[in-house]
Amino acid sequence: MPATLMLMLHNSHNHPSGDPEPSGADARITEELQQALALVDIRLLDHFVIGEGRPVSFAERGLLPQLQPRLFG
Repeated sequence: MPATLMLMLHNSHNHPSGDPEPSGADARITEELQQALALVDIRLLDHFVIGEGRPVSFAERGLLPQLQPRLFG
């Protein structure tokens, strides 16, 4: 029976301005990272932007595109 490894990842960074609202650049890099990780069957669970101590979650806001899982084999 083949072994299966499930690896999930979250990404976070801060905005020095203190404004935690995700920028267009944040959305683009999140989508690019998600697509790149999907090539090796790693799922991006969330991207957090931190500003003035308040995190903003892409997943909670529905900003994380849902990619279809891909299985090798």
